[in-house]
Amino acid sequence: MAKKDQDKRKSLKTAIQEYVQDGCSISFSGMAGSQCVAHTYEIIRQGKKGLTLIGDSPCEPGDMLVGAGLVDRMEIAYCAYAVAGMGNNFRRAIESGIPHEVVLNDYSNFTIGMRFLAGAMNIPFMPTKSLLGSDLPQYNEHIKTMLDPYTGQKIALVPAANPDVAIVHVNRADKRGNGQIFGYLANADNIARAAKYTILTCEELVETEEIRKYPVLTAIPEYCVDAVVELPYASHPWNMPYSYLYDLPFHTDQLAKFATREGFEEWLEEWCYSVKDHDEYLDKVGRKRLWELSKMERKYMKMPY
Repeated sequence: MAKKDQDKRKSLKTAIQEYVQDGCSISFSGMAGSQCVAHTYEIIRQGKKGLTLIGDSPCEPGDMLVGAGLVDRMEIAYCAYAVAGMGNNFRRAIESGIPHEVVLNDYSNFTIGMRFLAGAMNIPFMPTKSLLGSDLPQYNEHIKTMLDPYTGQKIALVPAANPDVAIVHVNRADKRGNGQIFGYLANADNIARAAKYTILTCEELVETEEIRKYPVLTAIPEYCVDAVVELPYASHPWNMPYSYLYDLPFHTDQLAKFATREGFEEWLEEWCYSVKDHDEYLDKVGRKRLWELSKMERKYMKMPY
């Protein structure tokens, strides 16, 4: 079993080939930065189709995979790019069926997190009161309501999320699959535990002895992980806390292209299909530009580890 291997290192291409299959369900880590961008490009290159995307607020993983026609179903709370702009591919699919219709099940960010927590705990559902203040239960048949057997009060239930594949990006990891996150965890730890297979990518691969110096930072333990990929700048143009700053000018140009279907297709041709892998993407962005982003982040966000 891959989870028991002592050395799980693979290339991103190999990891995606092995674990992401047509028709599978998939979840990505990342919120308020640390998005799985390089991973999204590789899935598009390989043309994995018929996917079910389960997530809280996927940006590139949601909008770009939908735009590439690879997603059939989404169970999410939000799909856009925050300060950079709207998720126009997502909107075109939901509003106009372009490039094809996508089945959408709406949740809140909080209750998607509750679903991953239930999946990580291996329990079938999680109770919550928050949805009772919204109209989401009217439009999502998977949200159930019942009376609390202890108090008799009405509560809502959301089903556990157990994706076939989790793709989680962290600051650093060892070859065994112990991943450490220095910034905001969001749902990364529970996504890794809830999934059948977990691909762990990291900005930096370090020795296990270095991981053991600060065990409290190990959000993703090796027993959850099937593959480890060293993937610096994998979140670009997003920021990765303590590693590099947000490249907003680049993202603004990207979203301007995404405003039209033709622009999005041109972007894919230039930045995905015409680029062999993530290394070539970094070369195209410019290593000096990336290093400047790292210098600025590290000037103001000094890592104490």
